[in-house]
Amino acid sequence: MIETIPFTLNGKSVRIKADGERPLLWVLRTDFGLTGTKFGCGEGYCGACTVLVDLEAVKSCQLPLKSVRGKSVRTIEGLARGETLHPVQQAFVEHDAMQCGYCTSGMILAAVSLLKKKPKPTLQDIKDGMEDNICRCGAHTRIVQAVQTAAERMAKGEGR
Repeated sequence: MIETIPFTLNGKSVRIKADGERPLLWVLRTDFGLTGTKFGCGEGYCGACTVLVDLEAVKSCQLPLKSVRGKSVRTIEGLARGETLHPVQQAFVEHDAMQCGYCTSGMILAAVSLLKKKPKPTLQDIKDGMEDNICRCGAHTRIVQAVQTAAERMAKGEGR
C-alpha cells in the first residue's frame, strides 16, 4: 500500500510516498541515491546492507520502509562530519580494514552500533558484535584491530 512515511535520514527530515512494505535498502539506493548501502545476499545474512536505525545496526534488505516511520536512519554517507571521518571510519582507513570495500559500509555501521552499546569492548565483544557481517576478502583481523583502535580513541574522547 502506498503511504507517506516521514523519518530522519542522515540528520535531515524526509518524507517519501511509497509502498510501506518496500525494503529500506531499495528506498535508500533508488529513491535517495545513497549507494553506500550495498545489496549483498538479499536474505539478511551478509550485513552489506547494514544501516543504523535509532543507532541500532539493522539489515536494510529485510526491513520494510514503514518500520522507520518517525525514526532516525543513518547510512555510511551520513556518518562523517563534513571532511572529518567518524573514529571508526578513520580506524578502518588506518588499519587497511577494507580490501574490495563491498562489506565496508556495513562493517563500519555495525561497529558504530557496537561501540554505542559497549564503549570498552573486549576482543570477544568485538568478535561477537561483528559476526553478522561477512567479509569475503578475509580482512577480519584488520577489521577487529580497527574496531579496537576506534574504541580506544573514543574512550579517550577523540572523535566523538
